[in-house]
Amino acid sequence: MPPIVRFAPSPTGHLHIGGVHTALFNWLYAGHEGGEFRLRIENTDTSREVAEATDQIQGSLRWLGLDWDGELTFQLDRMERCREEAQRLVAEGKAYEDEGAIRMRMPDEGVTAWEDLIRGRIEYPNEKLEDLVLVRADGRPTYNFASPVEDWLDGITHVLRGDDHISNTPKQIRILEALGAPLPAYGHLANIFGPDGKKLSKRHGSVSVEDFRREGYLPDALVNFLALLGWSYDDKTTVMSRQELIERFTLERVGASPATFDYAKLDWLNGVYLRALDPDELAGSLLSWLREQGYDWDEQLVRASVPLVQEKISKLSEYPDFVRFLFEDVEPDPTLLDGSVLGEAEAALAEVEPFTADAIERSLRVVTERLGLKPREAFQPIRVAVTGSRVSPGLFESIELLGREQTLQRISRARVAAA
Repeated sequence: MPPIVRFAPSPTGHLHIGGVHTALFNWLYAGHEGGEFRLRIENTDTSREVAEATDQIQGSLRWLGLDWDGELTFQLDRMERCREEAQRLVAEGKAYEDEGAIRMRMPDEGVTAWEDLIRGRIEYPNEKLEDLVLVRADGRPTYNFASPVEDWLDGITHVLRGDDHISNTPKQIRILEALGAPLPAYGHLANIFGPDGKKLSKRHGSVSVEDFRREGYLPDALVNFLALLGWSYDDKTTVMSRQELIERFTLERVGASPATFDYAKLDWLNGVYLRALDPDELAGSLLSWLREQGYDWDEQLVRASVPLVQEKISKLSEYPDFVRFLFEDVEPDPTLLDGSVLGEAEAALAEVEPFTADAIERSLRVVTERLGLKPREAFQPIRVAVTGSRVSPGLFESIELLGREQTLQRISRARVAAA
C-alpha cells in the first residue's frame, strides 16, 4: 500500500524552518513512494491568532510548492470522537477517571519498543511512562491522545517527525494498542543546528519561512537546500530539481545526526538558481518580490536591468541596492568626484550616437586616453556621479539604462559639487 504521511504543525506563529524541513521530508517520501501527504493543524482552540497562523502556515507551504493531498484538517474537529474513545477505554478498564480527567493505565515493567525508520530499534522503559491524561477535566483531549487518534482515523501509515517527539512515541504506541488501532511506522528526524552547534533560533538569523521569503530566496533553492540537511543522494551532488529530489529521496539515506544550517551555503545555492533562471523569469521574481516589499518601481526598467545584476546578486533582497540609482536620485560623495574628468565626460556623452553601452564605452575610453589617465582613475568619478556609489553594475550598461538626459543632469550636478 502506498504510504500516507502527514505534517501536523501547531498554529502558534510563523512556520519555523525546522517545521518546513519535517514537512519537506514527508512530502518527498510520499512523492517518491507514490503516496499521500496530508496537512493537519493541531489546534485545540479557535482564537483569531490561531486562524491567522493557520493561514500563514498554508501560505508558506504553498509558496514553497509543498502541496498537500485532500482537505486541510483540524484536530479540533475530532474532539468529540476523542472523548468517545476515551470513555470506551474507561469502559474496557484500560483507562480510569481521576478528578474529572481520564487517565490511561500504563504498564510499569518491561519496555515499549519500535523499529525507528531512521534510528533503528528504540526501547523505552515502561517505568518512565506515567498514567497519561487522555482527556482533561474541562473535556479537552491532550495532544498525546488526540494526535495518535487522528493518525488512526486518517489512515496514517508513517509518522515522520522531529526527534523531540521520541519521548511521545511510546505513549502513543500504547494508546493505539489499547484502542485496537494499527500502528504507523515511526521515524524521528534529527534537529537542525546553527553554526554554533546550538538548536537553530533567531539568534542565528532568519528562521521562519516569512524571513527567508523577505530576504529574497527562491522557493526552489530553499527546498533544495533543506533537502540536503540530514539527507544526501551521494557525496557530490548538490543542485537538484524538485523532480530529481523526489526520484532520489529514500529514508535509508536520512541521517540521525543533527544537521548544520549553513547560511553561506544557502546564499551560494540561491545564487546558482538565480543565474540559471531565464531573464524573464528572474524579472518576474524580482517584480513580485519588489511589490511584496512595497517598491513601486517601473516594470520595464526592472526588466531591462536584469542583465546588469543576474551574475552579481545571490538573493533578490540585494537587487535594490545595486540598481537604486536607476529609480531614485543619488547624492554622490564630493570627495570622490573629479571636476575635470566629469567635464570631459559630460561633453563626450552629449555627442554619443547611438546612446548604447558599446558607443558609450568607446567615447569614454577616448576621454581616458586624452586625459592620460588609467581607465579606473577616469571611470570611478563618473560611476560615483551617475550611480552615487563606487560599486555598481557595469558602468556603460548602467549609463545606457539611465538614459542620456538623466546621465548628463547627474554629471552636471556632480561637476558643480566637485568644484
